[in-house]
Amino acid sequence: MTNLLCIESSTSICSVALVSNGELIGLEETQDKNAHSARLTVLIEKILNDNRLKAKQLNAVAMSRGPGSYTGLRIGASVAKGLCYALNIPLIAVSTLQAMALQATKSLKISSQKDWVIIPMIDARRMEVYSAIYTYRGEELRQVKAEIISADSFCDIHSNIVICGDGAAKCRQVFENDQRFIFMDKLLASAAWMVPLAWESFLKENFENTAYFEPFYLKDFIAGIPHIKGLH
Repeated sequence: MTNLLCIESSTSICSVALVSNGELIGLEETQDKNAHSARLTVLIEKILNDNRLKAKQLNAVAMSRGPGSYTGLRIGASVAKGLCYALNIPLIAVSTLQAMALQATKSLKISSQKDWVIIPMIDARRMEVYSAIYTYRGEELRQVKAEIISADSFCDIHSNIVICGDGAAKCRQVFENDQRFIFMDKLLASAAWMVPLAWESFLKENFENTAYFEPFYLKDFIAGIPHIKGLH
């Protein structure tokens, strides 16, 4: 059995998933805002215990690389890298936005419709969001950037547009009456959405350099870094 631990900490949601041979077998998450410092290692211990696994049975750790909150990602990276060092296993990084885009495609069952684009959004400040644009297959059409949503946003896109993530509400305020848009406000970042990309990376041995890896930081807030308890 090949076991992966997935960690999503790029937004206010703290989430961990357990993968065995490519299949999701466990998910633990909390939507308590910015609870990463207090809850992340607790969730990891719980998901391992509930599935009768020890940390030494993990074959890799996958973490969300961002974009997202500075401290959330820093905490996730600290825990993920600590586990990888302690267990001598590889580190995998998954794009937060790409994982959300692929899940949106699955949720809407639009795999055969080529005239759709997916725009996952992470809330930033005021009317700003962090977003990227993907095809219905998860192929990147536009790289991640910070943008302020206005009536001129996405004026060059003539396809149907799916907006998901915790930044979708800001877009809805501007485009609610635009027939191009479908809003999936409740599709938020989750470790569960990381599973296909994490497993693909594992099979291809697409691993990060654990010592030098840094997440894709875009937003700062202040919080503490948790001490990693011994997971045996």
